Amino acid sequence: MEKRIQVEENGLFLVFEVTKTKDVRFLHFGSQPLQEDAISEAQKPGFRLLELQLTGEDREEYHGRVHRATYPGLRLQYEGHTDTYSQAGRLLEIELRDPATGLNAVQHLQFYKEIPVVRAWTTVRNEGKAAVGLEYLSSFALTGLAKGGIQSRDEKMELFLAHNGWQSELQWRAYTLPELGLSHVIDRGSKRIACSNTGSWSAAEYIPMAMLTDHETQASLFWQVEHNGSWHWEIFEQYDQLTLLLGGPNEHDNHWWLSLAPGEEFTSVPVAVGAAPGGFEQAIAELTTYRRRIRRPNEDNRMLPIIFNDYMNCLWGQPTTAKLLPLIDAASEMGCEYFCVDAGWYADGEWWDGVGEWLPSEKRFPEGLPYVLNYIRDKGMVPGLWLELEVMGIHSPKLADTDDSWFFMRHGQRVKDRSRYQLDYRNPKVRDYADEVIRRLVEDYGVGYIKMDYNINAGIGTELDADSAGDGLLGHNRAYLAWLDSIFARYPELVIENCSSGGMRMDYAQLSRHSIQSTSDQENYVNYAAIAASAPAALTPEQAAVWSYPLREGDDEEVIFNMVNALLLRVHQSGHLAELSPRRRELVKEALDYYKAIRADIKEAQPFWPLGLPTQQADWLALGLRHEDRLYLAVWHVRGDEPAADMPLPQLRGRELSARCAYPQEAGSLCCWSSAEGVLRVELPQPQTARLFELQL
Repeated sequence: MEKRIQVEENGLFLVFEVTKTKDVRFLHFGSQPLQEDAISEAQKPGFRLLELQLTGEDREEYHGRVHRATYPGLRLQYEGHTDTYSQAGRLLEIELRDPATGLNAVQHLQFYKEIPVVRAWTTVRNEGKAAVGLEYLSSFALTGLAKGGIQSRDEKMELFLAHNGWQSELQWRAYTLPELGLSHVIDRGSKRIACSNTGSWSAAEYIPMAMLTDHETQASLFWQVEHNGSWHWEIFEQYDQLTLLLGGPNEHDNHWWLSLAPGEEFTSVPVAVGAAPGGFEQAIAELTTYRRRIRRPNEDNRMLPIIFNDYMNCLWGQPTTAKLLPLIDAASEMGCEYFCVDAGWYADGEWWDGVGEWLPSEKRFPEGLPYVLNYIRDKGMVPGLWLELEVMGIHSPKLADTDDSWFFMRHGQRVKDRSRYQLDYRNPKVRDYADEVIRRLVEDYGVGYIKMDYNINAGIGTELDADSAGDGLLGHNRAYLAWLDSIFARYPELVIENCSSGGMRMDYAQLSRHSIQSTSDQENYVNYAAIAASAPAALTPEQAAVWSYPLREGDDEEVIFNMVNALLLRVHQSGHLAELSPRRRELVKEALDYYKAIRADIKEAQPFWPLGLPTQQADWLALGLRHEDRLYLAVWHVRGDEPAADMPLPQLRGRELSARCAYPQEAGSLCCWSSAEGVLRVELPQPQTARLFELQL
């Protein structure tokens, strides 16, 4: 060993080793110091700092589809490192160089003050004399995931994944490694546990995050990929150790390939990686703090205003002046603070395949759309409109002003999905067009809220002006984010909701910019409970918008269940409020008044789950938020005959506290706290009922 670099920062311990041959080994990243005897000398060559594969280069030994043993990754030599401080915190940068190609690589690790999380990314610069083809580049690589302790990783390791789908978002599941096919029977293999996304829906099947807990050492490693397009991560075996690789798109998994000419530089997709003592809740607490830190400062996440949107179980994309005015009156009476006119305002009739001009329909609004927006404003609310500004319908009149350069292209044809074309934000004409639409809505119509939807998946990308389809997609993804940044810089008070058929683009490339995220298009309020209860594991509570839509034909318990779904997150109120009975309207008003009383706590609170991770199959669900000495607990009795359920709160065992049903207040005493057991017993005899409880220490 020639050099050792040791970092202890914000509760994180990192160890790097540089050999006499200038090979860099990343020996440790965790919430506890390195246990030196956990790594043998024979294993150290597997502790790579990064992986990098170029076209035409060899691969070392047996690897299958795993992205290990790469070249020139194995050839990279230490050039130096810097250890400085940025505004965010400490910044460690380790520079490597390939003597054969002249390629320079820098691994960046940005720390955040008092948070055990780093943001990691890699830059490569071609300082050679010939172009090179990039096939794979890691943003973060770590070997030795299970090296602490003595127990078998088959028994002690648990991986948490957030499965995702349209109207079935945020389905968290926990697995042992053998349950996913990775049993510890050899020292290296071709099997991997991999999660990938290919396409423009970043959360099409999985939320781009995961967590790995070592139950023997009581420590967790967690990560999120902060990208709005294709990404990939994998866990595999090498040198009798477990390795994690995180990154954006690559050639074999995501159709991404890039030619890097001499003098050109490429930066990988950023990822966040953290470590914490404890399990799932402790890791999510650290991630929640980190997510709040990296988010664009904005008034929306400070105030948490209540939004009424006319779509879900209400107007269903068919607004008119006559339909809207009673809803506006009712929303104002209930205490809503924003009113968003959802889809359909720009078309006389059916509109799906004709979007693109974004001009108001005179048929729907005979007095003009500004009349409705002014009516909203006169009722004390901020007006909003729905947009889908990344697509253009295949029958849009706006197509006459475009050419192929505006759109994703593959094999000489425009990419078409669900009767829409995908706009390419690398094109300055597309950005100018989008700028003008936003300008018109904000400056001419006085809109203060935009629901930005995105209902197609453009697939692997575009070949136009790109080295590969994935290269075109990545360029578009980054151009769209840059465009968003420019819009928020121009209109800092504008609230833009991130929506992609609900939660199909729930990522922190988007959510570091957007203040609010649609969690689902789920139309059944009972099914929505598990989605709502799971949401704070994937995004901060104050960004997680949940529909609450009392039905025309429902009863009191249906209203209460609907409202409890949203009360610890962000309220997306909907439903035909003007047609509810007086008693049911009172329940809505009571809920929204209570929300206003507690929302200052929500924006700083940390989530917890007394019954474990919520599932769609559970009879009972529970989500809690803790802020200082106060706890809020939403409880749902979804199905089953059990009249009561125990909510374990072991951290409060032995402590006295007061517990009450906070919503609805007329519910009386439905809970009983046992200090000796550390258990809150909740009684809800009937299924499809819910209550919100408040506990004061």
